[in-house]
Amino acid sequence: MPASSRGSLDRRRFLAASAGAALSAAALPACAASVDSGSGAKGAKETLTVMDTAWTKKDRQNAERELGMNLEIVTYDVTKLNAMLAGKNPPDVVRGIGATDVPYFAARGLMADLDAYFAKSDVLKPSDLAPANDVWRYDGTTKKQGTGPRYGMAKDYSQDCMFWYRTDMFEAAGLELPSDTEPLSCDEWLDLGKRLVKRRLGKVKVYGLSGTPLGGPLTQVMWMAASAGGSLFAEDLATVDFSSPEALKALQWYLDYAKADIGPSVVNPNPDGWDWPTYQANRMAMATDGYWFGGTIGGDAKISEVSRFAPAPQLGSHRISPCFSGTGYWIPKGAKNKDAAWKYFEWYFGGKGAQDRATTGWGIPSLNSLRSKMPQDTAFHKQSYAVQERELAYFSVLPVSPYAQVDALNVVLTKVLPGAVKSGTTAGQIADTLNSRINEQLARGKELVG
Repeated sequence: MPASSRGSLDRRRFLAASAGAALSAAALPACAASVDSGSGAKGAKETLTVMDTAWTKKDRQNAERELGMNLEIVTYDVTKLNAMLAGKNPPDVVRGIGATDVPYFAARGLMADLDAYFAKSDVLKPSDLAPANDVWRYDGTTKKQGTGPRYGMAKDYSQDCMFWYRTDMFEAAGLELPSDTEPLSCDEWLDLGKRLVKRRLGKVKVYGLSGTPLGGPLTQVMWMAASAGGSLFAEDLATVDFSSPEALKALQWYLDYAKADIGPSVVNPNPDGWDWPTYQANRMAMATDGYWFGGTIGGDAKISEVSRFAPAPQLGSHRISPCFSGTGYWIPKGAKNKDAAWKYFEWYFGGKGAQDRATTGWGIPSLNSLRSKMPQDTAFHKQSYAVQERELAYFSVLPVSPYAQVDALNVVLTKVLPGAVKSGTTAGQIADTLNSRINEQLARGKELVG
């Protein structure tokens, strides 16, 4: 596991940080009673340790009052989490990115199977869970994500390959607006980016396209290869093959995008760190950010007036629109307070706070019963809601390997691609290098997992 603490606030970390936001409003009345710690002291309360981000003192105090328990908040850090897990003293609740964290931790027996809790709950009913919660499932027999026991739950989610665009920039360039219903081909999308980019003295002043979805270049190749009818990972998820026709086509698209220098890439990262500051400052025409990004756009009347939402582009004929985050919480298998942790789950995911979050546009609710609360009060919200509702039919879980974390595999790509792009190395040669380095990591991980 990499030692990175995921410290810089890029799009992925911004989503993860938002998992801890708005806690003061997230009350669930049924959970307000005291939880007996078992110490025998009258009125004693359970202490729940939560590893998370973005808590304020007021949030914690309000949550403790509503839950009837004491909370010890540990700031999320993957190195510290590893140490606590190894020391058999894990937090009771851990924030996580379901789409990429679950295979790694579940395969190592570190996550608690929550099926029995879901089966008994009157608040978080399995029949009410949105399909995106399947990123929190893992089958230990087949080593596949998307089926098997539930190990956590998303607070909300987005289909991360959908994109937002600026109508004012399209109109200024004399370009037809993308369809609300039919996805662009990836080649059409790239061409639009080239036509929308603006340069001055050889430097990009307005990005035509921010073309990499949440999760980095690895998940981009996964998504595009899947839409072309293939897969980056082998059936057993123990190896990758960037040389397969579908994956090579996806890799070539990314190389063409990076070489065109029309948007942020591993060769030329966005100095703003993530898309919103750039988009808001009129320096980005298209941003590959899912529905959650509408929460930022909707807060700016001028930007929302000229912003629209579009389906995920496709590299091939197999239409797919995945989620690469699904940020939420999980309970470690070694947690000492699982019942109290489940009360926290019901409070956070099913209480008033969850209902309030659904109205903000900061993601699709993970409970189907809350989807009707998504904002539809303005022309901006009505358009994005309608596009998102149609896109739900194309959601699919893209399993990632349990033998290495996605962050670690992305490190390989970010080391290989910049030099390869600048030197003009062919896609086939790059594929060979990536196959060698990534498969070596996966092989080491498989030896550990068994």
